[in-house]
Amino acid sequence: MVGSSTEVVVEPSVTVTSPSLNTDGVQQTPEQLVAKAIAPVKREFLRPHPLRPCSGDGKTAVRHFKDIPSSVLKEKKSKRQLKRERRQEQKSVGHICPEIAKTGNISSCPYSANCRFSHDLEAFNAQKPPDLEGDCPFLNDEAICPYGLACRFSGTHKHGISNGVTNVRKKSSEMNGLSKDVQKLLWKNKVSFPKADAQLKLHGLLGANTLKMKKLDDKGEGYPNVLNGSLGNDCGNNDMVSASVEDVEKVAEKNNVDGENLSDEVRPPKKSKSVIDDKCCFSGENGAAMLGKDCKSSCIDTEPETRAEKKFTKDDMASLKSHQREKKLIDFRGKLYLAPLTTVGNLPFRRVCKLLGADVTCGEMAMCTNLLQGQASEWALLRRHSSEDLFGVQICGAYPDTVARTIELIEKECTVDFIDINMGCPIDIVVNKGAGSALLTKPMRMKNIVQTSSGIADKPITIKVRTAYYEGRNRIDSLIEDIGQWGASAVTIHGRSRQQRYSKVADWNYIYQCARKPPDNLQVLGNGDIFSYLDWNKHMSDCPQLSTCMIARGSLIKPWLFTEIKEQRHWDITSGERLNIFKDYVRFGLEHWGSDTKGVETTRHFLLEWLSYTYRYIPVGLLDVLPQRLNWRPPSYFGRDDLETLMASESAADWIRISEMLLGKVPPGFSFSPKHKSNAYDRAENG
Repeated sequence: MVGSSTEVVVEPSVTVTSPSLNTDGVQQTPEQLVAKAIAPVKREFLRPHPLRPCSGDGKTAVRHFKDIPSSVLKEKKSKRQLKRERRQEQKSVGHICPEIAKTGNISSCPYSANCRFSHDLEAFNAQKPPDLEGDCPFLNDEAICPYGLACRFSGTHKHGISNGVTNVRKKSSEMNGLSKDVQKLLWKNKVSFPKADAQLKLHGLLGANTLKMKKLDDKGEGYPNVLNGSLGNDCGNNDMVSASVEDVEKVAEKNNVDGENLSDEVRPPKKSKSVIDDKCCFSGENGAAMLGKDCKSSCIDTEPETRAEKKFTKDDMASLKSHQREKKLIDFRGKLYLAPLTTVGNLPFRRVCKLLGADVTCGEMAMCTNLLQGQASEWALLRRHSSEDLFGVQICGAYPDTVARTIELIEKECTVDFIDINMGCPIDIVVNKGAGSALLTKPMRMKNIVQTSSGIADKPITIKVRTAYYEGRNRIDSLIEDIGQWGASAVTIHGRSRQQRYSKVADWNYIYQCARKPPDNLQVLGNGDIFSYLDWNKHMSDCPQLSTCMIARGSLIKPWLFTEIKEQRHWDITSGERLNIFKDYVRFGLEHWGSDTKGVETTRHFLLEWLSYTYRYIPVGLLDVLPQRLNWRPPSYFGRDDLETLMASESAADWIRISEMLLGKVPPGFSFSPKHKSNAYDRAENG
């Protein structure tokens, strides 16, 4: 079904072998296969798996993404060059002005010749791809499509275009968008954070120490970067627990990463015309600290002259410290909790999981610094659909001031039920900046982050951690009692260390050990390797102290896992039913990302990312042993019909075929490589 635009690779003849045979050619029993973490597929469905030959001539083509080298050298372009290319692309005829697309009238654009989009309506119609099959997703309730002529379903528009009415409502069922006014204030560093600053001062985290570091940074001095990917000698020892706040601040300042080491995606804050007496440490992207001039991006008031003279009394700061009983707490007990999932856990996917039985949903992890800088792409991760009745957002930061200000901003601009702080992300770029699981080596910084956050937040604060940073050095059990006293309402424990990533199985016995220790006001949630209703039942019965279990990768591979848990059965879902789930996802994706060409291709991209996980599902009727385990390697097998066989393929070319069944032909020159390596048994590069 792949068109001529998709590259088809012809491979040389190769020898084949059966995964159910051992080296002596003897048929292996299902128990032997399970012991080797190979899925025991029934013999009649097995097919030989081709062995890719090694060729030194460089002519052998490879189709599977696991064989593609991860380190491909590409020419690094400057931000100015990327911006120039983006502007040139916007001027192309394929990018029609949105206002003209809505009305069909060239004179409707208020920017006229200064518009950055094309106004050539005839050229746009000449190059526009043919309409897709189906109806426009925006035609419910007699509404007018906000994409007008640019919609890939424009032929189904009953009311045509908006006839000059340009304020067409769009995405009315979504919330938590960032307004342009607030975004501009964030860009200009003119948003004040009085509650966060008061809490930081209350805990001794805002004052003379940061001012001294500002002066050192202005002189070009400062402390060396001691992170560099190695956190073994950082401030994670037991002596840190008894250290004074001032000593902790000095150690934290020594661990600051120079602003020059930040990712190219970080937008440097603009200079302010005013001078502030109290400066603060403002963390860069993924937790890196930016000192001196850069720190002004999160704490500049619209009236800085009064800000410099402002004094916080003890009564003022004490009044900001909310008592735990005054907050609206969430009872997670027995609820099915969809974990925050990077890339694939987007709003359309969460809507699919809600339809299939999820009770609690959480947005993708957002970096605090990017939110404080007003990055639209990061704020998009906080969007919420009206069907998500119990919804939280997850943020990640390395320092108390950054996290506290982000929480104050989120509570002011968004509608959420709880805020989760990530302290377990294993991704290198996050850990090397001192955020994510790097915080597991800094208990005093964990304390400062949770205390300041819970002190200003009206919503419950939850945290997500791993067992430890290094394998075999579990430490959450020694902190679990303190976490509740710091102000957290719940803690989710992933039963692996940062060093393990996703290798081996989750240590649920250690999760049980931690769940029996916390105070009454702290709920403990378990996370790791839940892939069937039997897994759920076992963990909840083995440890009644657990409030619930968070479901992560299991929902990516089979999102109907929530239905299985609620109905207490193994669902032998058919290929047609699975295709209907993908159809729902595509419909939700078009509503979220848009029904124009850009929206269609964005939906296709995230659908393909999801398909890079779903191929690992093995139908119930094909297995000799139930239930399927998350770490089983699926052999090559035939499905019960052609569509089921196609869905089981590990080839990206077959995933593209599935996307073409739902979204039409891919554009010329299309290529796809998954962002995440979903295989637990393969080298986990992305956490």
